[in-house]
Amino acid sequence: MGKDQHVTKHENGWKVIGEGNKKATGVFDTQKEAIEKARSIAKNQESEVVIHRSKGGIRDSDSYGNDPNPPKDKKH
Repeated sequence: MGKDQHVTKHENGWKVIGEGNKKATGVFDTQKEAIEKARSIAKNQESEVVIHRSKGGIRDSDSYGNDPNPPKDKKH
Protein backbone atom coordinates (compact mmCIF):
# COMPACT_ATOMS: atom_id res chain seq x y z
CA MET A 1 0.00 0.00 0.00
CA GLY A 2 1.30 3.45 -0.96
CA LYS A 3 1.25 6.80 0.80
CA ASP A 4 -2.07 8.48 1.49
CA GLN A 5 -2.59 11.54 -0.70
CA HIS A 6 -3.76 14.74 1.00
CA VAL A 7 -5.54 17.59 -0.78
CA THR A 8 -4.91 20.81 1.16
CA LYS A 9 -5.11 24.56 0.65
CA HIS A 10 -2.04 26.24 -0.84
CA GLU A 11 -1.23 29.92 -1.26
CA ASN A 12 -1.65 29.47 -5.03
CA GLY A 13 -4.74 27.25 -4.92
CA TRP A 14 -4.81 23.61 -3.80
CA LYS A 15 -2.02 21.06 -3.49
CA VAL A 16 -1.65 17.30 -3.46
CA ILE A 17 0.97 15.98 -1.08
CA GLY A 18 1.86 12.42 -0.14
CA GLU A 19 1.71 11.65 3.57
CA GLY A 20 5.07 12.36 5.18
CA ASN A 21 6.39 14.25 2.16
CA LYS A 22 7.78 17.77 2.47
CA LYS A 23 7.21 18.74 -1.17
CA ALA A 24 3.84 18.84 -2.93
CA THR A 25 3.23 16.52 -5.85
CA GLY A 26 1.44 19.38 -7.58
CA VAL A 27 -0.38 22.68 -7.10
CA PHE A 28 -3.72 23.25 -8.84
CA ASP A 29 -6.05 26.20 -9.38
CA THR A 30 -9.11 24.36 -8.02
CA GLN A 31 -9.78 21.79 -5.35
CA LYS A 32 -11.55 19.65 -7.97
CA GLU A 33 -8.37 19.43 -10.09
CA ALA A 34 -6.31 18.53 -7.03
CA ILE A 35 -8.80 15.81 -6.02
CA GLU A 36 -8.69 14.30 -9.52
CA LYS A 37 -4.87 14.12 -9.38
CA ALA A 38 -4.90 12.71 -5.84
CA ARG A 39 -7.43 10.03 -6.86
CA SER A 40 -5.29 9.02 -9.82
CA ILE A 41 -2.24 8.60 -7.59
CA ALA A 42 -4.20 6.80 -4.86
CA LYS A 43 -5.72 4.33 -7.33
CA ASN A 44 -2.25 3.60 -8.72
CA GLN A 45 -0.73 3.16 -5.25
CA GLU A 46 -3.81 1.52 -3.68
CA SER A 47 -3.90 4.17 -0.95
CA GLU A 48 -6.31 6.77 0.42
CA VAL A 49 -7.27 10.31 -0.57
CA VAL A 50 -7.83 12.71 2.33
CA ILE A 51 -9.57 15.93 1.32
CA HIS A 52 -9.13 18.86 3.68
CA ARG A 53 -11.31 21.95 4.04
CA SER A 54 -9.80 25.35 3.21
CA LYS A 55 -9.42 26.05 6.94
CA GLY A 56 -7.77 22.71 7.68
CA GLY A 57 -10.28 20.14 8.94
CA ILE A 58 -10.94 16.92 7.02
CA ARG A 59 -13.87 17.20 4.61
CA ASP A 60 -13.86 13.68 3.17
CA SER A 61 -11.72 10.64 2.44
CA ASP A 62 -11.80 7.79 -0.05
CA SER A 63 -9.90 4.52 0.06
CA TYR A 64 -8.61 2.93 -3.14
CA GLY A 65 -6.66 0.13 -1.51
CA ASN A 66 -7.36 -3.02 0.37
CA ASP A 67 -9.21 -1.33 3.26
CA PRO A 68 -9.56 -3.67 6.27
CA ASN A 69 -12.48 -1.54 7.54
CA PRO A 70 -14.46 -0.46 4.47
CA PRO A 71 -17.05 2.29 5.00
CA LYS A 72 -20.68 1.32 5.37
CA ASP A 73 -21.92 4.16 3.18
CA LYS A 74 -22.06 3.66 -0.56
CA LYS A 75 -21.35 7.19 -1.80
CA HIS A 76 -19.39 5.95 -4.83
